[in-house]
Amino acid sequence: MQKIVIAVTGASGSIYARLLLDKLVLMKDQWQGLACVMTDNARTVWQTELGNDSYNNYSGIRFYDKKDFNAPFASGSGQYNTMIIVPCSVGTMGRIASGISNDLITRAADVILKERRKLICVVRETPYNLVHIRNMETITLAGGIICPATPSFYSRPTTVEEVAATVVDRILDLAGLTVKTYRWGLE
Repeated sequence: MQKIVIAVTGASGSIYARLLLDKLVLMKDQWQGLACVMTDNARTVWQTELGNDSYNNYSGIRFYDKKDFNAPFASGSGQYNTMIIVPCSVGTMGRIASGISNDLITRAADVILKERRKLICVVRETPYNLVHIRNMETITLAGGIICPATPSFYSRPTTVEEVAATVVDRILDLAGLTVKTYRWGLE
């Protein structure tokens, strides 16, 4: 059973975080612990993009302040084995790539990488500049997974939520969770 930490930064794409949290709550038989940390900007962007503060409504998920270095996933001994940063701002990605642990998100990412566990950065930016690409390379070489928030259209999604769900289902696959979703050549 996995222990998963979700980090939400202030990049555009709050719908990805909401859908991921919604699906994880429904998949509680596949994880042992679920924690979340959000930046202040993440809350502002969520309210702007989604028109609500529904991040306050999740039961079963423990939320931590971005400066709470006593959170269990701030140490390898907490045994969190998966971290998903969704959406992942390029600033957060840059700090992770540089080894700067100035808040709980970057500290937890550093812990996940040093312990050789699964870090998934759902980068939400376009276009990328060379600095972004090199930071992606650095994180990849350190063992992280860069998963750009790029939807697929094989399943012929018809709503914004269905489009975003194509990314979220891919994230869940990368995390090693079992998700019922469109599979190329099987539908």
